[in-house]
Amino acid sequence: MITVVAAPGGPGAATPHPADGEMNSPMTRGLTATHDFTDLFRDVMAGVCTPVTVVTALDGDRPHGTTVSAFASLSLHPPMVLVALDRGSDLLSVVRVRGRFGVNILGHGQHDLALRFARKGLDKFDGVDWSLSSGAPRITGAPGWVACTVADLVDGGDHVVVLGHVVEADRADSPPLTYHRRTFGTHSAEQE
Repeated sequence: MITVVAAPGGPGAATPHPADGEMNSPMTRGLTATHDFTDLFRDVMAGVCTPVTVVTALDGDRPHGTTVSAFASLSLHPPMVLVALDRGSDLLSVVRVRGRFGVNILGHGQHDLALRFARKGLDKFDGVDWSLSSGAPRITGAPGWVACTVADLVDGGDHVVVLGHVVEADRADSPPLTYHRRTFGTHSAEQE
């Protein structure tokens, strides 16, 4: 097992020299100031099972959308969610201007939609049935749906975390589409 811990201040930051006997403390074990652990971090996060969504927004009459796995509920009172969008994405630009977005929570068997919306280009919606719902494009057949107004935008490294106030929600019974170890799948309950 490989464990890498980033030094405070990030790669290249000066690491204080621990006093004798402190090298094996939980705070210093494996401390490295210059090790680039991007690949290891990516592998660790690939082991986290995530939901698969298509986040959408409307630019005039043109729908925009992108596949997003960084999605979570944030608050019940008031109802809020968060999504993380790449800082350079066209969708983020539209969300900033329009102040509203939708989250289409995909179901098992909809990995083709996830792949379609993961690629670049303006033709992602070609051949995809959708309707306008609370000001955002809703993909027909997606079993989960929330429409949101933007509450805040928070910088997060190479992404921006979009906090949304939920203005509409809908669901259908369907197993979820999940992403784990770079593979699509679904959830199944443990047998006791």
